[in-house]
Amino acid sequence: MDDAVVRYTIGELAERTGLSARTIRFWSDSGVIPPVGRSAGGYRLYGAEAVGRLELVRTLRELGIGLQRVRELLDRQVTPAEVVACHVEALDAQIRTLRLNRAVLHSAVHRENQTEGLSLMHRLANLSARERQRLVDGFVDRVFSGVEDPDALVIAEFMRQTPPRLPDDPTSAQVDAWLELAELVSDAEFERTMRKMVLSGGSDYRIDFGLQIRPLVLEHAGQAVERGIAPESDSGRAVLDRIVPAGLGATDTAALLEWLDLVAEPRVERYWELLSLIDGRPLGPRAVPAFAWLADAVRAHR
Repeated sequence: MDDAVVRYTIGELAERTGLSARTIRFWSDSGVIPPVGRSAGGYRLYGAEAVGRLELVRTLRELGIGLQRVRELLDRQVTPAEVVACHVEALDAQIRTLRLNRAVLHSAVHRENQTEGLSLMHRLANLSARERQRLVDGFVDRVFSGVEDPDALVIAEFMRQTPPRLPDDPTSAQVDAWLELAELVSDAEFERTMRKMVLSGGSDYRIDFGLQIRPLVLEHAGQAVERGIAPESDSGRAVLDRIVPAGLGATDTAALLEWLDLVAEPRVERYWELLSLIDGRPLGPRAVPAFAWLADAVRAHR
């Protein structure tokens, strides 16, 4: 029989292609495989090209391309390259989502309560980069609201420019760090602590305590922590004298203690650690134990 006059019913196409009659009928109803006529009994008839067309549609559908796109391609409204590019973009988005979901589930497995907060974990982890930026920006805006100190504003801008950036294929540790950071910047008490630090930055002691004492604390108090020297001991007093002048007056000592209590807040240091963990940067040495040690030494000997 000449191919030009070959006509197939849906049942015959099903036999030739291995597709179900229901699928072929659905694709035909969707306009992807249009019939070329009807039999005397009213059955749909398809031309010889329908076999090849069905094979192509099956391939495109198995690749996950929607029927609308398939129809546009077959009708030459879009090029194959445009269809493939669109599909690659969609697959990339699906892969990122799957990787993130895998990391969230892996994180949940290692939590003490595997079901508690799982939906919250998933929601927080799936925030877009823009939403994560807004979360951090909102926290920074509230902490620095009404602050005019130039040094503090520089810090605020730096915090805005270093938002947490989850990679496309995050590890469970990075997801954990992001979840912890999201909870931290949403904590009202932590926000008050950060704001108190910012507002205290206008103190006349900021430069002396913040810039001159910090390296001494890290060197001497840090070594005292490593060696297990008790801050209230005589050895602790000797270390204290290397950091803080023995003749520091009562007013200055009180101001120093207030500043030490602020900078020795573990959650402030944890904030910067979490940013490093999310961005895959190595963590620096912890400073909080040294400052806490110094505060105890000042209380014990001054």
